Order: sequence, then C-alpha cells, then structure tokens
Amino acid sequence: MPRTMSDTNPIDAQQTLAGLAMRFACAARVFQRHGLDFCCGGQVTLGAACRDRRLDADAVVADLRRELRTAADGERWDERPVPDLIDHLLRHYHEAHREVLPHLLAMATKVERVHAARADCPRGLAAQLRHLADELESHMQKEEQVLFPMLRAGHGSHATGPIQVMEAEHVDVGQDLARVRALAHDYVPPAGACNTWRALCLGLEEFERDAMRHIHLENHVLFPRVLNA
Repeated sequence: MPRTMSDTNPIDAQQTLAGLAMRFACAARVFQRHGLDFCCGGQVTLGAACRDRRLDADAVVADLRRELRTAADGERWDERPVPDLIDHLLRHYHEAHREVLPHLLAMATKVERVHAARADCPRGLAAQLRHLADELESHMQKEEQVLFPMLRAGHGSHATGPIQVMEAEHVDVGQDLARVRALAHDYVPPAGACNTWRALCLGLEEFERDAMRHIHLENHVLFPRVLNA
C-alpha cells in the first residue's frame, strides 16, 4: 500500500506552528482559518496555541492533514539558496503588497463613504489600512536598501542588529493586521453588503494570509539561516 503524505510527514500538536508552516505551505491556510498566528507567534507548539485560542487541537491537526491530502505543497524555501529566497520575497511579497494595498485602500474608503449610515460600517478601516501601508513600505525599503544587500554579500553574521529591528517591526505589522481584521469584522461581510464590500473582505483576508506568510519566511527561514551560517 502506498504511503500517504501523513505517513511520510507525521503531524502532531507538539510541533511548532512555524515548523509546520515551514514544512507545509498549505499550513498557512489552515492556521489562518483557525486564527492561529504562525508568523510572530510561530515558536509555540500547535497544542499550546490551540489551548490559548480554546480550540480543539485534534480537530486542527485533522484539518491540516486533510489539507495536505488535497493540496500540492509549495517550495521548501529552507532548502533553497539564500539569494533565491530573497528574490522570492521581493517578487512574491514586496511587489504584491505594493500592488494590492492601494486597491484595498480605495475599496475601504468607498465602503466607509457609501455605507456611513450603517451601524456595521467598518469605520476607521481605511485609516488603519493607510497606516499599515505606510509602515510596511518603510519596512520593505529598509530590507531592500540595507538588509538584503548585506545578506546577498554574505555578511549575515554582521546583520544581527538590522535583523532585530526587522523582527520588532514584524511584531508591529502583526498588530496592525489584527486591528484591520477587527475593524473588518473578521472579514465577514454583513447581510446586504454590496459587491465592493464583499470584494474588500476577500481581498483583506488574502492580503493577511500573504503578509503572515511573508513574515514567517523571514523570521523562521531566512533570518535563522543567515545568522547560523
């Protein structure tokens, strides 16, 4: 009988969120569905994270195993050369964030303006998105202009200071994402929401998933590799 993905890659609640997300790209989707922070809070075990969120760890493990059976897993970036990982971060995340955030901001501004009279209007969402976009742009420029050139040149052992700054800013981004989610009512559009509102919720949820995957790859893959090289 052929072995399944679960047989060759055993999963249990004693593994860390970061470790699971590093091994299985699809884990990010599962963790996001259950509200588990695998980027800034990724060093805790799945079991501990589930206890904190009052979730059934066995049910989350089962969900992860189902996802593994039905999804093709992504690249193992912990096994790729550092320059390739940096290129991936720039192309797949930095460029994408810069492209999508203005569209999300425009939709949030429209929803707040058109639906200002509704009690469930996401008031303050556009302002929070604008703040997040500004902070993220500053953060990405520091990586592009200072940190990534150091790492490409093989100076990772001298990058402790810049990396600590980036990790602290990642925590700030995670907090900003949590505020966006709260203002957007967990990305669930209310009854009678217009198409723009619904598209906004879908777009924000996808952006959050990408941003968390971005932070995870830096915190738990790139930074440990260059510091321990």
